Amino acid sequence: MISDSYDVVIVGTGPAGLGAAFHLIENDPALKVLLVDKEKICSGGLLNDCKQNYTFPIGFAEEYWSKESAEEILAQVERHLQPVIMKKHNLEQYRRRARQISVSLCDVRQAHVGSDRSKTLIRRLLSELESMGVRVVVKKEVAEVFSRGGKAGVAFTDGGKVSAKAVIIAPGRKGFRFLKRIMEELGVAYVDNIVDIGIRLETRIENYSIVRDYYDPKIYFENGVRTFCTNSGLARVVLEQYQDFKLINGHALSAGSRRNDLVNFALLRTIRLEDPVRSGHQMAVYLGRLANEIGGGKPLMQRVGDFRMGKRSREATFTRDLYDFAPTCSVTAGDLGLAVPSKIMKDLWAALKKLDTIVPGVLHPSTIMYYPEIKMYANKPAFLDEHFQVKAGIYMIGDGAGTSRGITGAWASGIRAAQGILRLL
Repeated sequence: MISDSYDVVIVGTGPAGLGAAFHLIENDPALKVLLVDKEKICSGGLLNDCKQNYTFPIGFAEEYWSKESAEEILAQVERHLQPVIMKKHNLEQYRRRARQISVSLCDVRQAHVGSDRSKTLIRRLLSELESMGVRVVVKKEVAEVFSRGGKAGVAFTDGGKVSAKAVIIAPGRKGFRFLKRIMEELGVAYVDNIVDIGIRLETRIENYSIVRDYYDPKIYFENGVRTFCTNSGLARVVLEQYQDFKLINGHALSAGSRRNDLVNFALLRTIRLEDPVRSGHQMAVYLGRLANEIGGGKPLMQRVGDFRMGKRSREATFTRDLYDFAPTCSVTAGDLGLAVPSKIMKDLWAALKKLDTIVPGVLHPSTIMYYPEIKMYANKPAFLDEHFQVKAGIYMIGDGAGTSRGITGAWASGIRAAQGILRLL
């Protein structure tokens, strides 16, 4: 049974929740802390592939962080995650090519765990917290978060309820709808006007050889387009269920695994909607459903060679001639032009042409473009202070709350919330 009173309740066992829990218990071992999650093991980026970036501003929402404050906290993040920083080679060659066409290539300290080893890392972190006295409860879903008369707490779907001096809500991007509902119930103002819409490319490693020198290149183009989440070695494109449709993502196993000599990465266009705006999330849902409808219940894929010639890809011809490797994800061969908004596709294609100048070969006719890859993490609450407090004793952090855009940034936002709670207590 869960006790009925804690000092701090943390909803979500992802990197934001973990960062908060570690900082709280390490700075005040007498605290009574409950860490709860509806899943049996935390999901999101820490579980899926587990790439980590240790250079500001990668992974941070810059409106909430300075370079100095982020770097100070990143040192604490690194102490817990114990990353093996990956080496880079020939970086200046690529940066020189990028500068000539007004493109930015960032030099980022990176680590990669891999989908096959991420659960081991998560279990180590949770075990360490439990050994320090944190109560960890999984497969326990929160139905309500309350703040009344100076007291906070949560109620569970099974009817249980606990009170706390502070509650941290860190549901991650998958908890978008949950977070939105909680904000509306608490009367917290928020903005939902940002979404990333894009494609995932898959090609042979010789066609995107930069990954031999730089595992996950962070490249920024005009009009808010950037590369994201590069996978190589034993890499595969995967499906993710979201509501009643599927989205595209990418994974890779750890460096010591066997190889398939393929690489995949996302190319995303950030959309910032302006007044009058309904919801960036609703826009993303509409586009995701449209793509799945056109694809007969699945996302779409198209070879670059077909796209250039203005014709759809077909399953019967998808792996012949120049199309010399099979896709790692089973979706519908079709025409992205029917599903991707033209302005977004125009910006993505312009960025791809520039990328082909920096890394010649990425636009080989055999390269596959998958759609939709969509990132929904723009539920930005109106915060009361720098510690991400939204109501008395209620804090919202991580990618789902727009305080971060990746594992290390999420963990850092957990530390900042914990700092505020320690001062409060």
